[in-house]
Amino acid sequence: MVHPSTLDTPGAVKKTLIALDSIDLVYPVEGGSPFHALQNIDLDLNQGDFVCAIGPSGCGKTSLLRVLAGYETPTYGEVTVDGRPHTKPDAEVGVVFQQPNLFPWLTIENNVGFGPRMKGISPQERQQRINHFLEMVSLSKAAKKLPHQLSGGMKQRAAIARALAADPKVILMDEPFGALDAFTRESMQLSLHKIWSRTQKSIFFITHDVEEALLLSTRIILMYANPGRIVEDIENPFSARLGDTPPAELRLSKDFIKMREYLVRRIKESGVY
Repeated sequence: MVHPSTLDTPGAVKKTLIALDSIDLVYPVEGGSPFHALQNIDLDLNQGDFVCAIGPSGCGKTSLLRVLAGYETPTYGEVTVDGRPHTKPDAEVGVVFQQPNLFPWLTIENNVGFGPRMKGISPQERQQRINHFLEMVSLSKAAKKLPHQLSGGMKQRAAIARALAADPKVILMDEPFGALDAFTRESMQLSLHKIWSRTQKSIFFITHDVEEALLLSTRIILMYANPGRIVEDIENPFSARLGDTPPAELRLSKDFIKMREYLVRRIKESGVY
């Protein structure tokens, strides 16, 4: 399955990094009917995609991320990473959570270097990666600090640097900016967009914020609940404009407002929000 978003020019197809084929996730319920968390999910994440998942509470966004990460084994269907079966967590799929989950006893540079060390990267190359990604997230001066010495936004930037340093094929993000104040959140959105533009990593990003999805993503998947399923997979043009247009200006554009209103209406139509 190749999504239309993979077509940059006629005949050019991006590489599919993660493919979900007919995924169902069903939980048994003692004394009741099984709970269908996900049903018939088909999804490709391609090289350079930035896919945002939106939808009402309980629609299966986090369940989908857990399947992508290998934390959950689907009841039916198959997940592949780079064409190989994906049944458990591995280094090819990085995860950034809402809470940074840094190792509190390690300095920021050692947190960032943890993945490369586990991969057996030489000390010299490991330090080069650490320096590179700390600079990318503007944390070079905080390299020797411990996590408790950093603000919430700085911790989340460190968590993103840690994910990038391990050089996964795909990075999954579960509402990574949800706990941040509005000013820090916008700053982090711009930082993440710049990082994605530079690295062209494939990103799968969960958010409850429709505007955040419109600002960041190349594609938006809209999910409904009962059972959790994808009801729309939408091309999003606004991410390409973010580099040249301030977020405040984008938000006021007529086409942005129109798309935001459409997505909000679609979520409300689900009956659960």
